[in-house]
Amino acid sequence: MSTDLRPATAEGEGGPAFARAHRESVLERVQHTLHRYPALSPALVLVVSCVVFSIFGHGRFQRPENLGIILQQTAVVGALAIGQTIIILTAGIDLSVGTAMVLSHLVMAKLSYDQGWNGLLAILVGTGVATAAGFLNGTLVTRVKLPPFIVTLGTLNIFTAVALVYSKAQTIDGAKMGKSLLWLGHPIKLGSMRITTGVLLTLAMYVVFSFVLSNTAWGRHIYAVGDDAEAARLAGIDVTRVILSAYVVAAVVYGIGAWIQLGRAGSASTNAATDANLDSITAVVIGGTSLFGGRGILYGTLLGALIVGVFRNGLSLADVDQNYRTLAVGILVIVAVAMDQWIRRIRK
Repeated sequence: MSTDLRPATAEGEGGPAFARAHRESVLERVQHTLHRYPALSPALVLVVSCVVFSIFGHGRFQRPENLGIILQQTAVVGALAIGQTIIILTAGIDLSVGTAMVLSHLVMAKLSYDQGWNGLLAILVGTGVATAAGFLNGTLVTRVKLPPFIVTLGTLNIFTAVALVYSKAQTIDGAKMGKSLLWLGHPIKLGSMRITTGVLLTLAMYVVFSFVLSNTAWGRHIYAVGDDAEAARLAGIDVTRVILSAYVVAAVVYGIGAWIQLGRAGSASTNAATDANLDSITAVVIGGTSLFGGRGILYGTLLGALIVGVFRNGLSLADVDQNYRTLAVGILVIVAVAMDQWIRRIRK
């Protein structure tokens, strides 16, 4: 009888192969965790970002007054990102979100200022205009069978032109509009922090739409269509109707976002929220919603919107040039998409 006293080799326990397998199992566990909890990674990014900017923000970032400003700046993008999330969950995309919102808020302002309409009626009509824009996008995608990217790229330019012609490229002063149009800009003090009613409305919409997406048949159909449209069709889901409804519901949210924008800016202009298209998509992607559809949660989008707001504000306080702030947001998008593709390769 002989006893093998040789040290462990590459094929034995403790060898390089074992270490490699161990490392792979750790990565797989991380991959599974991020797949199971889509909001986890944006939550970590938000915490780390706040810590870093608190250190390099010259002591100004963490002040309650500045945090209130971040929330106010995030309210509009956060609202628009709700609609963008609904569309992206169906494996679509909306590049016209910002221009639809701009057109909507111009209609609200001009009806109140030029025509003397009641503020609430002007808000309803302006929201109706946004809804019509969403219906147009949805119809072209579902009935004409055009790719969402091409459709919304085209309507982005159409809505921009209509807004310029309709407003004659003029800014409408909020002082000449009905008070109800500016109500969402009403300040609310929480100690040294000041937010607005628009911030509260945005948060309320996240609660409502999170419930709808998680606990209604319509919400489950949105996820099913985005995950596999053909399988959803075979399961009896009217895919065309679900996708069209997603664009219409998202557009209603854009109309509400237009109202929030009026309260935030105190005026209406074609130059309002120039980064809304990019920032809304960025918030959704960073928030863990897959660009390929079928995966993501709305609270992740809220975290993503906050990350965008924190980055823009924190880099500004750190005296970083505007061009590099935009660069940082672009890098965030690329990293988020790369992470999403890695997570989607999870082994079932």
